[in-house]
Amino acid sequence: MDVSGGRGQPQPGNDESAEHTGPEAPAPGGTDDPTTPSAPTPADAKDARPEGRTPAADAPAPESGTPQDTGAAPDHGAPAPGRDPDRAPEHPEPPADRPARASHAPAGRPEHPDHPFAHSGSGKGQAPQRPEERRRGGLLMGRPFGVPVYVAPSWFLVAILITWVFGGQIDRVLPELGAASYLVSLFFAVAFYASVLVHELAHTLAALRFKLPVRRIQLQFFGGVSEIEKEAETPGREFVLAFVGPLLSLVLAGLFYLGLLAVDPGSVPGVLLAGLMVSNLIVAAFNLLPGLPLDGGRMLRAVVWAITGKPMTGTVAAAWVGRALAVCVLIGLPLLTQSGALGSDAVDNVGMDTVLDALLAAILAAIIWTGAGNSLRMARLREHLPELRARTLTRRAVPVESDTPLSEALRRANAAGARALVVVDADGVPVSLVREAAIVGVPEHRRPWVPVGTLAQDITDGMRVSAELAGEELLDALRATPATEYLAVEETGEIYGVLSAADVERAFVKAMARPS
Repeated sequence: MDVSGGRGQPQPGNDESAEHTGPEAPAPGGTDDPTTPSAPTPADAKDARPEGRTPAADAPAPESGTPQDTGAAPDHGAPAPGRDPDRAPEHPEPPADRPARASHAPAGRPEHPDHPFAHSGSGKGQAPQRPEERRRGGLLMGRPFGVPVYVAPSWFLVAILITWVFGGQIDRVLPELGAASYLVSLFFAVAFYASVLVHELAHTLAALRFKLPVRRIQLQFFGGVSEIEKEAETPGREFVLAFVGPLLSLVLAGLFYLGLLAVDPGSVPGVLLAGLMVSNLIVAAFNLLPGLPLDGGRMLRAVVWAITGKPMTGTVAAAWVGRALAVCVLIGLPLLTQSGALGSDAVDNVGMDTVLDALLAAILAAIIWTGAGNSLRMARLREHLPELRARTLTRRAVPVESDTPLSEALRRANAAGARALVVVDADGVPVSLVREAAIVGVPEHRRPWVPVGTLAQDITDGMRVSAELAGEELLDALRATPATEYLAVEETGEIYGVLSAADVERAFVKAMARPS
């Protein structure tokens, strides 16, 4: 990266090229063609810019030279004032980076880190998309406080299991109900998950109070998850955000206990209120265990964060406690159940109940272990996201008119040491970007007769990104408008260059490969 002596003004004698955060792709054969731009050398580069691939050197040319049509709507933006199109922009230091996204898993579910570069299609350089943009996550139940609530298909499996198990217990307590006991048990399953929803809404309201966007709430197998877009800014807010869920579960347990005092314990309402009271106590106690991804783990993370001043240290500590907790659940829960320490009769032989207890312990341990590992990966993602800077990843571009032959445009780019082409109108206003994939698709013998305008994608508002973007802000901008290339501009509207989604993805993969 250039050492700047002011905004966009390099210090005298500084000819060092900017650090390229994406890995270089080897150029295929045929790069000696004079119509193909190559990476700039110190002799012909007018400014230090990140070196990398040429627009035509990513892959061998396919047999078909027909360019792909993106169908984007044109949007003619304001002209770039006062810019010499043949001079590459300078590299001032990037701004401070924002904290990255955090997912919240309060009801015993592991976090689900969103790989910000998951491709839904086969097109090279496809803009990053979130997994939930491709699947909603189940049945939409409503939007309380503007946050969508989904019920995952796995919930129905758990509801059937709860109905079967609790129905048998109700039949032993109230044998006069007969088959209706399973109908009562189904009502209990729905009421229990309504309690879980209240637990999640507590996290959601706290997040909205702290101005943290919540993507959705999902009721799943063994609980629910509130997917909060960003990390809390302080350990105090992180602690409050995690604690409100178990607190609401304890409050619900108290309300159900008060209701139980007003009814006959041997009646249907009494059995339902007792079951809901106990289940909410279990939810609160389970989530207060001090290991990620549980709420207690997030509270432990907040405490370690406050003591050390390092959120990553808090995450590592809480995640390893979570893994130790998973081992304890796997081994200890079946032993406690078999010994009768949890209130049941001691079991000397191995029966169906013992097998079910071991299976439940294995499922819970797997959930906690996986969630702890996901928490570590999310922390690593947050640690490396600031390394993604539009200013250091942007390719230098040369302006060309729409009717310029591709071979001539590539010759100009090669002479200027540029690696991208921007189509401008007669007034110099950028109107479209020549797609790298389309250049590769044109055989060399056809390039003198193919105008660059036929290979370009019209620039929409979302395809204009600020060169100041970095980290989470950069990824959000790319997700908002999926494209293969973006026009990077200065705050004044001046053209900075072309940002390739493929370059951002490679830089992300390279950053994640480095140890924390």
